[in-house]
Amino acid sequence: MASLALTTTLPSLRLRRNTAAAAALKPNRLTSLPRSSLKPNLSTSISSFPNFSLRKTNLALTRKHSSLTVRATAASITPAPAPAPAPVQPWQGAAIKPLLASIATGVILWYTPVPAGVNRNAWQLLAIFLGTIVGIITQPLPLGAVAILGLGVSVLTKTLTFAAAFSGFGDPIPWLIALAFFFAKGFIKTGLGNRVAYQFVKLFGSSSLGLGYSLVFSEALLAPAIPSVSARAGGIFLPLVKALCVACGSNVGDGTENRLGAWLMLTCFQTSVITSAMFLTAMAANPLCATLTQNSINQTIGWLDWAKAAIVPGLVSLVLVPLILYVIYPPTLKSSPDAPKLAREKLEKMGPMTTNEKIMTATLFVTVGLWVFGGLLNVDAVSAAILGLSVLLVTGVVTWKECLGEGVAWDTLTWFAALIAMAGYLNKYGLISWFSQTVVKFVGGLGLSWQLSFGILVLLYFYSHYFFASGAAHIGAMFTAFLSVSTALGTPPFFGAIVLSFLSNLMGGLTHYGIGSAPVFFGANYVPLAKWWGYGFLISIVNIIIWLGLGGVWWKFIGLW
Repeated sequence: MASLALTTTLPSLRLRRNTAAAAALKPNRLTSLPRSSLKPNLSTSISSFPNFSLRKTNLALTRKHSSLTVRATAASITPAPAPAPAPVQPWQGAAIKPLLASIATGVILWYTPVPAGVNRNAWQLLAIFLGTIVGIITQPLPLGAVAILGLGVSVLTKTLTFAAAFSGFGDPIPWLIALAFFFAKGFIKTGLGNRVAYQFVKLFGSSSLGLGYSLVFSEALLAPAIPSVSARAGGIFLPLVKALCVACGSNVGDGTENRLGAWLMLTCFQTSVITSAMFLTAMAANPLCATLTQNSINQTIGWLDWAKAAIVPGLVSLVLVPLILYVIYPPTLKSSPDAPKLAREKLEKMGPMTTNEKIMTATLFVTVGLWVFGGLLNVDAVSAAILGLSVLLVTGVVTWKECLGEGVAWDTLTWFAALIAMAGYLNKYGLISWFSQTVVKFVGGLGLSWQLSFGILVLLYFYSHYFFASGAAHIGAMFTAFLSVSTALGTPPFFGAIVLSFLSNLMGGLTHYGIGSAPVFFGANYVPLAKWWGYGFLISIVNIIIWLGLGGVWWKFIGLW
């Protein structure tokens, strides 16, 4: 280390000595010499002036050093390339235009004069509710975030108390839907979903349409026995449909949604509202219609009465709706003649059922059994689902970390509970009863025949469901009023009651929150929201034509009017 330091120091010492010698050569010393000694032709050798020789050498070195310095300086002042601009961070917040549309809707309605017969709180809550609905449609933020903003505004403006705003989280239906997603996780994780899906593909998979019909009529067979459309959709058919989509190469987020999944999800959803309308025990709110009918007109709607009236229009709808959706919203995968063979090969490769598959199968059978016979055992649908999930958690088939990772389940729980709370308090604040009475007075004053008056009433009853996040809430708020007015206008009472009962199910197909199966299938994220609402409206027209047109002829034939 010392030798290295010495080596690097020696040149600098030499340079200092040379510089000192050059500095010693001053003019006063040169002029003090004899003049003759300065003549160029003297024989005096240049070597007799050692300082001059050293100066010459030093000047040459200095010029060379200066030249190098200038060149180095010139090189050093060459402008360096401009640094690359830092990447601009994309905006992570809300989409501005949809957010402004949502806010504008609420603000305009908020400052609109309150109609007579409506209290200020009800009107303000309607403004917040409609603003939230616009936000859910335009999606400036994820649905759960939009719903939280709506609840926050309702609390900040004192329109709702905190307990009232978040009361929807105490409703069993949103939790049943979330639990259904957890069941779906176990169904797919264990491989049971793929096993069942391949069995379906083996039997019906040569065409997408055949696969769809096999699911539709399977659900129709289960509908009379399972009185919760949320349980049927979430606990049984959502896991199966998702497994079928994945098996056929249709996944969320990679551009293959339209290969099969989008059409299959929408078809299963729209037919779930039809099967719910076909049987008294197919939807939890159907017995409420029968109870209100008994209280209003003192007539009983029995299980056979309901099924007989619904069987013809119901079967026609189950056949036509999948076909119509197949035409207007077709899957790109239409036929796959090799699919059954591939499914058989996959089943052979999977081998016998694993332990986790057996646990999942047993848990599913117990849960479905409790859904079917829960009324006799006093066990409701949510309790049965919690019991089933508990078994899956204890056995490790599904872990709690995996449940926490199901973001769609928690998002759906959030926005659905928020809408249930706001819609429920619109009813409690008297807005729905005011709306019902206003409609009734208007239709009654038109002086039309009972057929036309009843037609107007049922359309208003049907499409007012955009304001409801629950069939039971809609039935409880408007069923009695509309039945009473239609009866007063000359509609046969039993006929009016049973038609309103059917429509109380079919109207659930309008939105992604109108019935228990809606958030289940929509939450799979195969169908964009705008298309969900658009096709929901189109299929509502189809169902109304079938049920009021062909159904009207059938009801005339069996003597309902």
